[in-house]
Amino acid sequence: MKRLFTNARLVLPDHVAEGSLLIDGDTIAAVGAVEAPSDAETVDASGLLLAPALVDLGVFAMDKAAMRAGGIARIGLMPDQSPILDGPGIIQRATAMGKPELWVHPIAAATAGLEGSDLGEMAINAEAGARAVATGRRWIADSGMMRKVLAYARDCGLAVIAHAEDSGLAGNAVATAGETATRLGLPAAPAIAEALAIARDLMLAEESGAHIHFRQVTTADGFELIRAAKRAGMPVTCGITPAHLLLSDAAMTDFRTFAHLSPPLRSEADRQAALRALADGTIDVIGSGHDPRGPEEKRLPFADAAPGMAGAETLLALSLGLVRDEVVSLERLFALLAANPARILRLATGTLEAGRPADLILVDPDTPWQISADRMTAKAGNTPFDGLPVQGRTVALFKGGSEIL
Repeated sequence: MKRLFTNARLVLPDHVAEGSLLIDGDTIAAVGAVEAPSDAETVDASGLLLAPALVDLGVFAMDKAAMRAGGIARIGLMPDQSPILDGPGIIQRATAMGKPELWVHPIAAATAGLEGSDLGEMAINAEAGARAVATGRRWIADSGMMRKVLAYARDCGLAVIAHAEDSGLAGNAVATAGETATRLGLPAAPAIAEALAIARDLMLAEESGAHIHFRQVTTADGFELIRAAKRAGMPVTCGITPAHLLLSDAAMTDFRTFAHLSPPLRSEADRQAALRALADGTIDVIGSGHDPRGPEEKRLPFADAAPGMAGAETLLALSLGLVRDEVVSLERLFALLAANPARILRLATGTLEAGRPADLILVDPDTPWQISADRMTAKAGNTPFDGLPVQGRTVALFKGGSEIL
C-alpha cells in the first residue's frame, strides 16, 4: 500500500522543512513536494514532526512496549543476555524475537561467553545476523586478547562496541570518587578509570585499523582522548545516555538506587564536559542504555543493588530537551538518535530519504507529561528521572511502513 503524509515538519538530514512524504510498501518513495498518488492513503500530520524512528544502540533488554512508547523501531541488542549472544543459532533467535513490532539487531559477544579469554566466533555470527561485536558490560583486561578482538572484527567488517572502565581501578566500585561518594561512604573509583581504558583501546584500535565504538564516554578526560583520535582520522565513535548528560553524582545523595548506573554518575564538571562534547560533535550517539531492573534488584542497599535504568520510553523526551536548551539542533539530534547508530550497525536506515526503509515517527514535541516510575510501560520502572516534567511524545510509530499500535 501507499501512504502519503502531508502538512508535516520533516526532520531531514541537514534541516527541518515543511512538506510531504510518500511511503510505497516498506520504503520511503519520495520526500518534499510530493504529488499525491490516486491510490495512496493520506495522513494529515497537522504540523507534527515527521522524523526517522529511533535506532537504540546498546540496549540490554528487548522491551517492545517501552520501545514503542519511545519511538524506537530498531535496537542494537547487547550480548549480555541469557544465553549470551555468542553462537549463530542464538543470534538468529534474537533477531526473530522482536517480530513483528520491532527490528532486533543482535550484537555478538566479542569473546566466548563474554569471559575475555577466547575469541568469539565473529565470522559465523555475522553471517547469522550479528551487526557488531561487543565486550558487554565489562572491559577486556587482557590487552593481547583485545588486540585480537579488534583485528578479527576488522577482518569481518564489524565495529567493536567497548565498555570503557579499567577493571583494575574500578573493581567493585559503585560510585565515582569524590565528595558525594565520600559523604555516602560508598565504594568508589576515580574517574580516570574510564580514560585509562579508552587510551589503551585507542592505541590497539589505531594499530589494527578497526572501528571502535565506546558505548558510553562520560568524563572530560575521556572526551579529550576521543577528540584527539578523531582529529588523527581514526574510525572511532562514542555514545552517551541522557542520564550522564543531565544528572551528576549529586542525584545519588539519598541513596536512591535508581541512580546506580554503570558507568556511575560523574561530577558536575564531567557532566558539563559531556554537554560540550555533545555540542562540538565529539559524541556520535545518544542511547537509552535500557536495562530495566525489578524491585528484587533495586530495593537493596545502594552498594548491593544492580546497576541499570529503564531508559527507552524517556529517551526521546529527554533528548528533545537538549534541543530546547540549544545544545544541539533538531536535525543533529536525530542523527544522534537514528542515523549515526544505524551507520555503526551497517543499516541503511535512520534518515528521511527516498529509497530508505520506512521507519518513521510522528512526534508532538510540545506535549507535556511527567515521568513516573510507577506508570512506565517498561518491564520495570527504575528511572533516575522519576517525577521529572518533560515535553515531547511519540504520536505514531511506523516500522517498515506499517503502524505499530
